[in-house]
Amino acid sequence: MADEFIKGFGILTTAGLVWMTLAGWYQTPSFFMTNQLIAPPPEPGNVFDAISIFLIDVFLWTALLGALTFWILIPAGREIAAAVENRREST
Repeated sequence: MADEFIKGFGILTTAGLVWMTLAGWYQTPSFFMTNQLIAPPPEPGNVFDAISIFLIDVFLWTALLGALTFWILIPAGREIAAAVENRREST
């Protein structure tokens, strides 16, 4: 279980850090406004801006779904598999 926790935590922190960096660059119009990191992104000026703006959403969902997968789905799947196996052995 500790292995799944650290994998999920690593994905959460790494993808979250990249998301915060890109969102800080592209979705923070001013540090005095209240909607930092969630403001609508500007129109991309070149290809690299377009790729970075696209990657903001990719890293946000990677952070959320990666942690969810390793913290909830994989352990739940293993518990279900163990319960099915115990049920087969007892019949």
